[in-house]
Amino acid sequence: MTAGFDAIIIGAGIIGTCIAFELSKKGYRTLNIDKNPAVGYGSTSSSCAVIRTFYSTKDASALAFEGWHYWRNWENYVGSNIESDLIKYRNTGCLIYKTDGNNKLASVPPIMDAIGCAYEHWSADQIKERLPIVDTHRFEPVKHVEDDGFAEPTGAEIHGGIYFPVGGYVNDPQLATQNVKEAAMSRGAEFRFNAQVVEIKQDAGRASGVVLSDGSEVLAPIIINVAGPHSSKINDLAGIGGKTAIKTRPARQEVASLKAPEGFDYENLGPMCADDDVGTYSRPETGNHMLIGTVSPPCDETDWVDADEFEANITDQIMTQVMRQAQRYSGLQIPSSINGIVALYDVSDDWNPIYDKSDLPGYYMAIGTSGNQFKNAPLVGQIMTAIIEACESGIDHDHSPGEFHLKNIGWTLPLAMFSRNRQINADSSFSVLG
Repeated sequence: MTAGFDAIIIGAGIIGTCIAFELSKKGYRTLNIDKNPAVGYGSTSSSCAVIRTFYSTKDASALAFEGWHYWRNWENYVGSNIESDLIKYRNTGCLIYKTDGNNKLASVPPIMDAIGCAYEHWSADQIKERLPIVDTHRFEPVKHVEDDGFAEPTGAEIHGGIYFPVGGYVNDPQLATQNVKEAAMSRGAEFRFNAQVVEIKQDAGRASGVVLSDGSEVLAPIIINVAGPHSSKINDLAGIGGKTAIKTRPARQEVASLKAPEGFDYENLGPMCADDDVGTYSRPETGNHMLIGTVSPPCDETDWVDADEFEANITDQIMTQVMRQAQRYSGLQIPSSINGIVALYDVSDDWNPIYDKSDLPGYYMAIGTSGNQFKNAPLVGQIMTAIIEACESGIDHDHSPGEFHLKNIGWTLPLAMFSRNRQINADSSFSVLG
């Protein structure tokens, strides 16, 4: 039996590691436990690590805009006690296409004006000027490859787009997690790998520790579920699986990697793009490659899986995403064999995260991060620390959830937006775009 920890964090991805860092700054002795062999080895390692500011609500956009300040000043965040190479943030800018389906992004400018985030309206001609590889025809609604009319234009031109000068991606999400781990360890945080939690211990009606698969026990008065796609299984171990209004479950995703069209320096000139017209998102990658994912258009069924039993090899879905992207990028060569990765999202009912306490005192959750919260990880660490400190001091977080101030942009978030018992956010895209 191991005692002496103030908090056990189940999971050592980017969010779990940032929580350890922030708690350790406050003097908590933390232990991250992960079934994988290293930090950032699970879903984090497969993240496209996109840093963008556009979401469907003001508060979610404000959080992302605040997060951008941390990635662009990464060394200031993690400090100087880092032996590994620091990650690099590439500010490529982000472009979202206007479509009939997203109401031509009519709601976006008021949100960006409110939070003070810069943006530009680009016409179809301006998009073509900036990105000469773009086919500006309209293709919506998104179709399956085998559907009649696939790749045939349904309109003369797209409605244009909104470009955000602020945005881009992190070059190595796993290395980012390693950077934070080292920063946390310099504050006294500890990590244990190749260890699986099989029981949440309780004593006198509150969480008191965990039991591992090897039979060993670790005690702590605070347990934090940051288990990503396994989060619902950990909640079941804690006996709270059916006690939240918002549920989470794992969804299987594929991301393709292939060469950008010849003759265009996509690596240095291409922005991150979200394209509801063809149902994809994309970003540049080293070697003049591009990564291509899906925004889960209505014609595609979400592939809900068991986090421990799912198809780990790429399927025909990855070819579908590439062919959809080829509608937009003229000259995109489609090889017979496409490289890609398979990963799991931890998806809540409204594709927005849960950062909250639970009905079991001492047991907290940072879950339902749905593939789009990498960018917010440093702030999630601070938010969870604030929630834990409030609850452990006796504040009733359910009735008085409080607020969280975003210091760089001067915005205050209501923490109720992350509640496990909130109503489903009807403004959500119900996709990875949040």
